[in-house]
Amino acid sequence: MESLGGDDVAVEPGSATVATAGRELPGVEPGAALSELSRPTVAWSEGGQQVTAGGAAVTVTADGGDRFETVKRAGQDLFAGVTALSSLPDFARPRLFGGFAFHERDNANGESPWTGFPDAQFVLPRVVVVSPAEGPTWLVASATGPGAEGRATDRLETWAERLAAATPPEVTGPPGVRSRAFTPDESGWHDQVEAAVERIRAGTLRKVVLAQAQTVELERAVSVPAVYDRLTRTYPDCFRFLVAPEGGGQFFGATPERLVSRDGRTVRTDALAGSTGRGDTPAEDEWLARELQESEKDSHEHDLVVEAVKDQLGPFATAISTGDRTVRRLATVQHLRTPVTADLAEDDHVLSLVEALHPTPAVGGLPPDEALRTIKETEAFERGWYASPVGWFDAAGNGTFAVAIRSAVARGDRATLFAGNGIVADSDPDREWDEVQLKYRPVLDALE
Repeated sequence: MESLGGDDVAVEPGSATVATAGRELPGVEPGAALSELSRPTVAWSEGGQQVTAGGAAVTVTADGGDRFETVKRAGQDLFAGVTALSSLPDFARPRLFGGFAFHERDNANGESPWTGFPDAQFVLPRVVVVSPAEGPTWLVASATGPGAEGRATDRLETWAERLAAATPPEVTGPPGVRSRAFTPDESGWHDQVEAAVERIRAGTLRKVVLAQAQTVELERAVSVPAVYDRLTRTYPDCFRFLVAPEGGGQFFGATPERLVSRDGRTVRTDALAGSTGRGDTPAEDEWLARELQESEKDSHEHDLVVEAVKDQLGPFATAISTGDRTVRRLATVQHLRTPVTADLAEDDHVLSLVEALHPTPAVGGLPPDEALRTIKETEAFERGWYASPVGWFDAAGNGTFAVAIRSAVARGDRATLFAGNGIVADSDPDREWDEVQLKYRPVLDALE
C-alpha cells in the first residue's frame, strides 16, 4: 500500500511533468479521508463543498516581501505542465492549496508554534477528495516525474480502494483544557490598547488591530480531524481550513471572513468589522444586534474597512459595488458585514488581488504601513499565519482566499489560539478585552 511520502514530494514547478487523474468515489466521508491521508495535509470547506487532501506532488515555497508574486509565477509554470488524464468537473480540477504568513519572515525560533510554516507554502496534493454541495464525491490523484501518467492512474486506483474501505474516525470528546496563559495578560492588554489610542488621537493612526495569543495545555493530544469536524458542524456557513505541513504543527480554524474570490473577471469580498456577543434569548439577540448597528464606534470601524477595500480594489476594477450592511450571526458572536463586488478591467490573477488586499483594515489597520509598524512594535507574540490569506488557486488564476481568524495552531497536547480587535480613537480597554475573549470561543469550544 502506497505511502504519501515518496519520490515526487517537493518537486520544483516546471522541472517535471505533472499528471492528474480522477474518478467518482461516492460514499466516502470527508472525515474518514482526513484520518487516512498523511502529511502534508490540507482541508478546505466553503459553500457546502469539502476538500481533504494529503501528500505533495509539488510543493511551492516562498519567503520575503515578493512571496505573492513568487507563488503566482511558480503556479503558472506548474499548471502549464499539467496533463489531465481524466475529464474532471470544475470543482475537482487541479488546484494549489496553502497560505501565507501575515508578515514576511517572522524569524521563528525552535520554541515557536510556527516552526515548519514558511512565509508562503502551497501544495498540489498527491491525493484529493472533493465532496461538492450536491452530487457524488470525486477522488483526484496527481504524480510528477518520469512515468507520471502511469503512476497517477495507479495512485488513483490504490486510494480509491483504500478510501472506499475507510471508516469514519471514532467520535471522541474534546481533549479538554488543563491550563491557559495569555500573551499579553489583561494588564499588558490594557497598556497596549491605551498606547494605540494615544497614537490614534495624536493623528499617527486611524485604526490598528491588536491581537492576543492564548496558549492552552490540553488533557490529551489533540485530534485535529475531530476538532475540524466539530467546527464544521458548529460553523457550517464559515470557511473551515486545515494546513498541516511536514515537521510542524497543524493550523486550523473556522473563519467568517472572505478575503477575496475571483471567478473570471468577477471578484467578491466582504468587509467584516464591528462585533458583539450573542444573546441568551431571541429578544436579547435582537437587542445586541440593534446596539451593534447603532454603535458609533463599530460603525466608524466598519466604514474604514469598506472604504479601504474599495480603494484597494480600485486599480483593478472597472466597477465596484457594495451590498446592504447586515449583521452576520455566528454561534458566539455577531459582526457587521458589507459585501463588495468588483468587475476586473483585466484578467488579473487572484494572487494579485490577495497581495493588494492583505492585510485588510479588519486585521491590520489604517494607514496600512503605520498600522503594520505598530503591530510589530506592540504585539508580544509571533502572528505567523494567523489573520493571513489561506485558500486555493487554479490554472485560470481563479481562486478563493479567506482571512485566517478564529484559528489556532496545535501540536501534541498544546494549542495556541489567536484573537484580535480593531482599536480606534474611542476604544475602551475593558470592552476590547471582553470582545477579544468572545473571538476565542469557536476554537476553544472545540477543545474544552
